[in-house]
Amino acid sequence: MIIPVRCFTCGKVVGSVWEEYSKRTQEGEDPKAVLDSLGVKRYCCRRMLISNVELIDEIMPFG
Repeated sequence: MIIPVRCFTCGKVVGSVWEEYSKRTQEGEDPKAVLDSLGVKRYCCRRMLISNVELIDEIMPFG
């Protein structure tokens, strides 16, 4: 779906790094290296980005 603005566990803002993370991982970079360079250190915040699935394009025809 849509990336949450804040981490569910700690409340840190993670929505602002989604575009950069998504772009760089689609280009073939290692997700661990991308998250490290973006300054996402907590494992709860990393989980928010790694486990997100873009389903909005599949859901829009039904809305």
